[in-house]
Amino acid sequence: MSANTFALHAQLSADTFTLGDWPLCRVLRMNDRAYPWLILVPCVPDVREIIDLAEAQQQQLMGEISRASRALKALLSPDKLNVAALGNAVPQLHVHIIARYKTDAAWPRPIWGVQPTVALGGDAEAELAKLRPAFGPFQ
Repeated sequence: MSANTFALHAQLSADTFTLGDWPLCRVLRMNDRAYPWLILVPCVPDVREIIDLAEAQQQQLMGEISRASRALKALLSPDKLNVAALGNAVPQLHVHIIARYKTDAAWPRPIWGVQPTVALGGDAEAELAKLRPAFGPFQ
């Protein structure tokens, strides 16, 4: 990981908690209690699109998306996993992995704009402690 030249976008930094660093990506938990929501950010400077990564990095990204998705599925048993790399508001390449349930407020629509974000608040440490073993450093 190019940690000495990589900088996390200020908006991502403000909106998330760090769960760990993987070989390519920083693994973040969105600070929103309504949705179990991870964000993977390749620690490669000045990358906006998946196609801007080297081919080996693209393959590594897919592997890390798969690992994060499998972990969320095993931990939370969602009805569906949403995976998206949008970047309309934050230009730095990042991939959302969101555990969705038929009972969530946005189902079956996308989550954006349905309800205001509600921070994890006092539940943050317990939530992060539950997730960190699955999303911390590669063993």
